[in-house]
Amino acid sequence: LLDAIRKTNVVSGEAGGITQKIGAYSIVANGQKITFVDTPGHAAFTSMRARGAKITDIAILVVAADDGLMPQTEEAINHIKAANVPMIVAINKIDKPEANPERVKQQLAEKGILPEEWGGDTIFVPISAKVGTGIDKLLDTILLVAEVQELKADPTKMASGVVIEAELDKNRGPVASVLVQNGTLRVGDNVVCGLTYGKVRAVYDENGKSVKEAGPSICVSVLGFNEVPSSGDLVVAIDEKFSKQVIEERKAKIKAEKASATSGVSLDDFMSKVNEGKLKALNIIIKADVQGSVEALRQTLTAIRNDEVKVVCIHSGVGFVTESDVILAKASDAIIVAFNVKTGPKASQLAKNEKVEIKNYDIIYNVVDDLTSAITGMQTVKYEQVVIGGGEVRAMFKLSTSGYVIGTYITDGKVTRNSFVRVYRGNELICENQIESLKIAKDDKSEVQKGYECGIKISDANLVKVDDKLEFYVNEPIKNR
Repeated sequence: LLDAIRKTNVVSGEAGGITQKIGAYSIVANGQKITFVDTPGHAAFTSMRARGAKITDIAILVVAADDGLMPQTEEAINHIKAANVPMIVAINKIDKPEANPERVKQQLAEKGILPEEWGGDTIFVPISAKVGTGIDKLLDTILLVAEVQELKADPTKMASGVVIEAELDKNRGPVASVLVQNGTLRVGDNVVCGLTYGKVRAVYDENGKSVKEAGPSICVSVLGFNEVPSSGDLVVAIDEKFSKQVIEERKAKIKAEKASATSGVSLDDFMSKVNEGKLKALNIIIKADVQGSVEALRQTLTAIRNDEVKVVCIHSGVGFVTESDVILAKASDAIIVAFNVKTGPKASQLAKNEKVEIKNYDIIYNVVDDLTSAITGMQTVKYEQVVIGGGEVRAMFKLSTSGYVIGTYITDGKVTRNSFVRVYRGNELICENQIESLKIAKDDKSEVQKGYECGIKISDANLVKVDDKLEFYVNEPIKNR
C-alpha cells in the first residue's frame, strides 16, 4: 500500500517480503502533507505495532480481502483501541478473483468495528495497492478524518517527539529516526531521550537530504545523541543546562524502581524462582541492525521455553558483531544471533578460534524455528517403563562364589537380558533391580519367552523366596509429541 502511495518499491528490498522495521514516509495529497508510520505485520512484532499505534493520530488497518482477519490483525485492532485513535479500514486486494470484502466487514463487525453503511462510525475503503484502485479515496478519507478530529500542533514551541527507530552507524555514530509531534526540531537543539541526551548535529529528511529543521508530523534522521536511544522513547528539546540534570534524575529514579522491585518477594514468587532455577538455559547474544528489531527479537526469543530449557538473552545491541560480543559469548557459553548485520573480520576470526557460533538471519521466524529446535535438543531424554512380561520363582540356587540364581518360570510375555525386574510377595514389593544375567542351563540368552524356565541373577537375589512373583520391564525413551 505504501509503495502504491509513494510510487516506489520498498517491499522488494525486504527479506521474505515482510516489513521488519518501522519506517515513516511523507507524501503530499491535495496540498496537505500526510506522514505514514509503517508498522510490520508479522506476529513477532507485536511490541513494534503497539509503539506505532501510540505515536499516530489516525490508524489505518489494512486487511486483505482474500485472507480476511489474521491473528496479527486482531492484535493490531487491540493496539489501536488501547491507543484510542480513530481508525480507517483499508480492504486491500479487491482486484483478486477470490476477494470477499463483505466477509471482511462481517469479521470486523464481530470484533465491534462497524462500517458507516451498517450504522457504525468506521470508514471502510476498498482498495487495490497492486492496480491503484481506491488510493485517492483513501488519502481523501485521511484528510477528512484529520479535519473532523481537529488535529493541531504548535510549530513555535520547543520540539517534542518520539523515536521511531534507532541504530548505530559505523560512520555517523548513533542515528535516531524521530517523528516530531509538536514544536520544531532544529540543528543545535539540546535534546533528552530516555537515558540518552545530546546536541542535534544534523537533521536529514526521508530522502537523506540535509535540512535545518523539522516541524510537526515530520519524520527525520537525527545525529548527535551520546548513545543509541531506545525506540518508542520521547524526545524533548530542552535548555542545555537542564539536560544532564534531567538524565541524572531519571537514572536515580530507575535505580530506585529496580531496588523496590527486587526488595520484597512473596512465597509464590520465591517458589517460581526456585522452579525457574531448575531450568537449563540456552544463552544468546542478539545483535541487529536497528533498535526495533533488537526489541522484537529479545521479546520473542526469550519467550521460547519448554519444561526443562529456557532461552536467556545475556546481551543485546545495535550494530555489527564485535570482538567483545565474541568474548562475552565464550565466557557465557552463548550463541550469537546476528540479524541483518555483518560480523567484523577480527570478530569472525576470534569466533572461529574460540569455537563461538554466530548464526546469521534476515527473517525472524527462521530464528524462532532454529532456537525452538535447539532447546528441544537440550531436553533430558525422558523414559517410560514398559512391562514386557511376568514370571514366578520355582527354585533358588546358591552359587559358591557369586550369590543366588533365581529359578524362574516365565508365565507371561518375555524377559530380556538387561531388562529390569520387580519382585512381589503378595502385594508387597520386595526388591527392584536390573537383571545381570539370563541363562537356560549354562547357556546365556538374550531373551526367554513365555512357557520356558530360566535362571536369573540380580544383586538382591538373597531377598527372593520360592513362589514370589516377578514383573519384567524396560525403559523406553518418550518421543516428543
